[in-house]
Amino acid sequence: MDRRPVRRLKPDPGAPPPDDATLQTWPFTVPAVRQVLREGFELPTGALVLVGENGSGKSTVVELLAGALGLNPEGGSVGTRHSTRASEPRPLDMIVERSPGGERWAYLLRDETLHGLYTYLEDNRGPSSDDEHPGRREPLFHELSHGQAFLELLLRRATGPGLYLLDEPDAALSFTGSLALVTALLDLVGLGAQVVVATHSPIVAALPGAEVLEVGPWGLRPATWERLELVDDWRRFLDAPEAYLRHLR
Repeated sequence: MDRRPVRRLKPDPGAPPPDDATLQTWPFTVPAVRQVLREGFELPTGALVLVGENGSGKSTVVELLAGALGLNPEGGSVGTRHSTRASEPRPLDMIVERSPGGERWAYLLRDETLHGLYTYLEDNRGPSSDDEHPGRREPLFHELSHGQAFLELLLRRATGPGLYLLDEPDAALSFTGSLALVTALLDLVGLGAQVVVATHSPIVAALPGAEVLEVGPWGLRPATWERLELVDDWRRFLDAPEAYLRHLR
């Protein structure tokens, strides 16, 4: 039986299509967003990894998913209440198709807004600041390193089936931290969770069993780890860093 928390996002057939002027504004100018609006977006069982250059639209796709699910766009669950400066795209006219009886718990972690989320959690610190995961007192995240705090929060919130959205988690992590993240995500998938990760890390992109989408001017296209431009660039750099850097000048 298909128990995916979210099967797909589908364009709302009852919504009017965006006019030409709207299509010339962000985020509709992002090819990946135009593709999602036109075709919808399928979420596989297990893990999905989005890989692309800065500005390709991978983080925007994660934000649109979060918006469609009603999550706090700056990180957290549906019930998380904190905000700094709204910069996320407004939700598209999409319908979320869920599996009957599927887990509805979802959580978003965005590297660029973690500081605000940590502050919110510390300000609301108690036996647990989240009704979904009672009984464990929150740590003081600001007293931990960037990577330690991220992994601590992930391990506290990602404890079972549900949908977990991670936007560039590798920004917080060392090599060994990235390996710890991959291990945690594998454990989650083993529990029946869905995971969507936008990343620049070849380590995170190598998440075993994950589907990979490469994001770019073409929109979204299936890819394999071995054929990613990201992986090729890292290989060439590590093989001959001085020659690679000279080539850039």
